[in-house]
Amino acid sequence: MDQVNVTRNETSNATGVEDSEWTQAVVFKLRTAILLLIVIMAVLGNLLVIVSVMRHRKLRVITNYFVVSLAFADILVAMVVMPFNFSVQFYNEWIFGPVICDLWNSSDVYFTSTSILHLCCISVDRYYAIVKPLKYPIKMTKKMAFVMLAATWLSPITISYAPIFMGWYTTSEYMRTRELNQCEFKVNKPYAVISSSISFWIPCTIMIFTYLAIFKEANRQEKALHARAGNAMLMHRHSREVGDKNGALHINATTPTKDRNILKMKREHKAARTLGIIMGAFILCWLPFFLFYLSTSLCDSCTYPEVVTVIMFWTGYFNSALNPIIYAYFNRDFRNAFKNTLACAFCSFCRRNASDSDALERLDRRGSAQLRVPMPSRRASDLASL
Repeated sequence: MDQVNVTRNETSNATGVEDSEWTQAVVFKLRTAILLLIVIMAVLGNLLVIVSVMRHRKLRVITNYFVVSLAFADILVAMVVMPFNFSVQFYNEWIFGPVICDLWNSSDVYFTSTSILHLCCISVDRYYAIVKPLKYPIKMTKKMAFVMLAATWLSPITISYAPIFMGWYTTSEYMRTRELNQCEFKVNKPYAVISSSISFWIPCTIMIFTYLAIFKEANRQEKALHARAGNAMLMHRHSREVGDKNGALHINATTPTKDRNILKMKREHKAARTLGIIMGAFILCWLPFFLFYLSTSLCDSCTYPEVVTVIMFWTGYFNSALNPIIYAYFNRDFRNAFKNTLACAFCSFCRRNASDSDALERLDRRGSAQLRVPMPSRRASDLASL
């Protein structure tokens, strides 16, 4: 009887071990697939953003200079930073040595800081475009945009490559006990506070207050546009009635210049909303990481499972793949450009250079102009849709 019980226990233990190994294998394959998908989405999505802006003249505005530069930074995150983290998850150890470990940690800090500074530049650009539109052509020139981009790419070196390769970022105890098969980002308290403030907290605070001012001004302008549109509709109706009675032609209440200004203002507001959503997505993806990073760095006795670190890092990395999705969903110009670029990429008949795509856009505009309704009714319908 005892022998039978022993045999049953051994069989149940063996079954339990097999089930555990099968579960671990499934979890490992699922995790690997998800991480690879994030890397591929980040590379292809941001490459699509860059190519679409290069191919379509309509997207070549100053704001999109920052968007293209941000997309390039996200591509470098996917190609330089994510693969090393993926290798750690795949092999469960670090296999590249201490020098590459410092390079990886430096690149991680550098590109994260670069991304948040790009978004800060975008918020400043949108602030001048909507809150101070008269100063926008003077302040936000191409030269100023390039100066801001140069500062965005060069300034994060002071908190990434320089302090990490010089060993200023960590504790002396970690430098003594550092193992070759491990690559931990163990930082000291001053570096944790300074780096997180420069990389995230200060720029994020600036962006929040900037976008609050933008949305406050945008709401004020939209209310003014609604009131102006209502008055224009009444004036147009009154002038038409008077003209019909007197047998004379009536004059529309609006002018082409006003129509262009109104439509331009609407485009500025839509662009600000899209870029505000991008900023919000960045904060949602990276805020948990920086809270975790700062709290664990300042707390000496805090313990946490390794899976939490993995989730925090890859939640932040996912933001690099999220921006093109936001463009495609919320911005009609980018959405149309993405469709055209993908069509030309997958259809040999549609392969054209940039000038060909611009010529196609001009032909489309000319063809659609022939189908437009008369000018007075079109202006009234545009104002009614505000």
